[in-house]
Amino acid sequence: MSTSELDVRGLKCPLPILRTKKALAGMASGQLLRVLATDPSAKKDFEAFARQTGHELEDQSAADAAEFIFVIRRK
Repeated sequence: MSTSELDVRGLKCPLPILRTKKALAGMASGQLLRVLATDPSAKKDFEAFARQTGHELEDQSAADAAEFIFVIRRK
């Protein structure tokens, strides 16, 4: 399955989560979405989002001190 990418760098809460939710809605179950974010609260926001929605947070990492990468599998 292909992985889609969503760039929400420069956006602050709640926009990264809202854009992620919209992107996932247009994807098939099991597909991966790679999200690039710079919001310092993104880590806790995406963890909470995955818990609340049932989507699986496959991976999270930091490209550097100011940029985060999240990989979410659509439920």
